Amino acid sequence: MKNFFSVADVKNLKAIVDEALTLKANPFGNEDLGKHKTIGLVFLNPSLRTRLSTQKAAMNLGMQVIVMNMDKDGWALETRDGVIMNGTTVEHIREAAAVMGEYCDILGLRSFPSLKDKEADYTEDLFNKFVKFAGVPVVSLESATRHPLQSLTDLITITEHKKKDKPKVVLAWAPHVKALPQAVPNSFAEWMCKAQEEGLVDFTIAHPVGYELSEEFTEGANISNKLDEALADADFVYVKNWSSFREYGAVYPVSEDWMMNNEKLKLTNDAKVMHCLPVRRDLELSSEILDGPNSLVIKEAGNRVWAAQVVLKRLLEGLK
Repeated sequence: MKNFFSVADVKNLKAIVDEALTLKANPFGNEDLGKHKTIGLVFLNPSLRTRLSTQKAAMNLGMQVIVMNMDKDGWALETRDGVIMNGTTVEHIREAAAVMGEYCDILGLRSFPSLKDKEADYTEDLFNKFVKFAGVPVVSLESATRHPLQSLTDLITITEHKKKDKPKVVLAWAPHVKALPQAVPNSFAEWMCKAQEEGLVDFTIAHPVGYELSEEFTEGANISNKLDEALADADFVYVKNWSSFREYGAVYPVSEDWMMNNEKLKLTNDAKVMHCLPVRRDLELSSEILDGPNSLVIKEAGNRVWAAQVVLKRLLEGLK
């Protein structure tokens, strides 16, 4: 593994999940692997689980960790070439990424989309330029279009808690008070479609009309505009809001009740319920589920460490 950006960087999903669970059983078995190695975690946006879990994973592997909050501590970055920098940007990404690569053996990068310019967001210009100029492996800690560490975590969690070889997994759209990116649902869909190809899950996406994700992430998925129908016989329900991809960043009014609660849970096969967090209680997901026996959100968050650790382990092995 040279970089980690999407499911395309993983050849065998079962193998990486099994390796992550082995690390969970023996967290410090590879602590010499990262000795005298440094990871730089670069945040352009807020983070709780991604920041703490990736730091812990790196320390489990013996690495030193440097955290940089670019939105507060760094200079405003220019990403365009051929421009005279006489505006608000102070440092070009060519120099900034290259300097970080001088200090760090691996870089992690987190940034969110603008939700204003679809083409600009979906080209992943910032991430791709970090890869180009840093000269060291780069891990996505979430980007404009994907959140691969979260999606690997989700597959680890499903594998841990499944009661049959090929569970039915439903990605269910949920209400929210503002427009949210498609990164988490894009990534979850991409990983679950690959898992379905490998015979690990049956995958369905449920969302209101107008909230279709880009087809590049959903090929092979069953797609429904009726939540109750989609929930039938579900073993896992992954709850997440997202804004429109077609009318980029738009939020359409939805008259039907799309919030998961115990009444809807009765339609499932006693499904375990997942969410990437943070979650707005009783808007996206009912408190009765979050506080009940079917919620996996805390165990899911805990597994963020092992997803990060297996990725960092593979990147460190590639440095030898």
